[in-house]
Amino acid sequence: MFITEALAQTATGSSSGGGMTSTLIQFLPIVLIFVIMYFLILRPQQVKQRQHRELVGNLRRGDTIVTSGGLVGKVAKVDDDELQVEIAEGVRVKVVRGMVAEVRARGEPVKEPG
Repeated sequence: MFITEALAQTATGSSSGGGMTSTLIQFLPIVLIFVIMYFLILRPQQVKQRQHRELVGNLRRGDTIVTSGGLVGKVAKVDDDELQVEIAEGVRVKVVRGMVAEVRARGEPVKEPG
């Protein structure tokens, strides 16, 4: 009664198979954005995290390291979660393993007297 013929025709016309294709085309840019974000942001970040885990896991006594705070020193003792780093002659500090930013030089481990 109040619905005109033009509205009735568009309502029945949109329920055909073309409506599903239109919906998929609308979601395609969103899917593409997520794919691009994965390859430009998430994947490189995962690779960097894996490299840092390997770097920290391979630390040993005698390595020269740089902490994220900017301290440069030589690893004197390696514990499970902490390192003892000699930053000057006779000055040792404890550093959490995760705070190691880079390893400058790999040192030969000091042999224990025995």
